[in-house]
Amino acid sequence: MEPTHIEHIGIAVKSLDEAIPFYEKVLGLRCYNIEEVSDQKVRTAFFKVGQTKIELLESTDPEGPVSKFIEKRGEGIHHLAFAVSGLEDKLREAESRGVRLIDSSPRKGAEGLDIAFLHPKSTFGVLTELCENKSGK
Repeated sequence: MEPTHIEHIGIAVKSLDEAIPFYEKVLGLRCYNIEEVSDQKVRTAFFKVGQTKIELLESTDPEGPVSKFIEKRGEGIHHLAFAVSGLEDKLREAESRGVRLIDSSPRKGAEGLDIAFLHPKSTFGVLTELCENKSGK
């Protein structure tokens, strides 16, 4: 599969308003983007550390996946995202190797990326996201 880099680390939080000041005031990072991804029922906030991003995820729906994650496990690391090219091919490759897919085809994610998730039962307990940036930005 050969990902090019870790695209981002997703962290589930109850409140962006409460979490952002830690990343800005304690770690000295700058939140450069906040956006809502309505089909995923989340608001996201992004920080950059070198080439890798930190994505804070706040649920916009008590029945949404991030809300359920926090209810079950508490706030913390939600997923690990890898940058790839040829996302559809990478999904077929993973599936052919016995990996259970959450997304059988790419969908739109935050920052305009095409994304797809691999099921944590196939990835040793880590929700894994594959991301492709087709815009070249």
